[in-house]
Amino acid sequence: MTGGGGEVDLTVRDGVAVITLDAPGRRNALTVAMARDLAEAAATADADATVGVVVVRGAGGHFCAGAHRAVLDAVAADPADDANYRDLGTLYDSFVRIGRLGVPVVAAVRGSAVGAGVNLLLAADVRVVARDARILAGFGAIGLHPGGGHHLLAATALGRQGAAAFTLLGQELDGVRAAEVGLALECVDDAEVDGRAYALAAPAAADPELSRRTTASFRRAVDPSPTRWELAMEAERSAQMWSLRRRAARP
Repeated sequence: MTGGGGEVDLTVRDGVAVITLDAPGRRNALTVAMARDLAEAAATADADATVGVVVVRGAGGHFCAGAHRAVLDAVAADPADDANYRDLGTLYDSFVRIGRLGVPVVAAVRGSAVGAGVNLLLAADVRVVARDARILAGFGAIGLHPGGGHHLLAATALGRQGAAAFTLLGQELDGVRAAEVGLALECVDDAEVDGRAYALAAPAAADPELSRRTTASFRRAVDPSPTRWELAMEAERSAQMWSLRRRAARP
């Protein structure tokens, strides 16, 4: 999981923890094991008092293509199965863990971010995206109801109307449009995304103790709060399980 093994890599240097999704062959789509490693990487960074900021990125030119189809297919085969239910929850928990880090989180977004990958980038406090990035909810296109608190996260970033266009109507955003509507702080050329994310992270990395105290205040004061996020996830959960069951029943 850390230092270059597995499909999630964690490195720490000069107060910046970099968490990299490293499964480029499937555009960093999350398996259950990968989601567990992502949550573990976040916990490791949280426990390191020298870390003042976290950057989340994807290897191979893509951010995250959402949940791996094998996970969705397994849940769809038997949504009521306890193991399947918990596996889907593990995916949710991974980006919730990112969103509850005790330091600021910057997402460096290149290539595609789809479905649960959008939830992961929305869990970050600040997003830097490539101009040609493709950002789309994508749930409806595969007959799936959104999950993981997606509606709350999208509305927090985009406002009610923007979230409706993005989530309900399936509007796709490139990096330029994402910055225009407030989903991203900045859009830059693809080759500049990581460097710009690290530059934004540098001030918080310089004083980790202050960064952690300030982030704690920010998390308490600014939505989505932990309680609202949990309620949003539960509100979506039964409808998503219904959509998975319906998907499996179709020829």
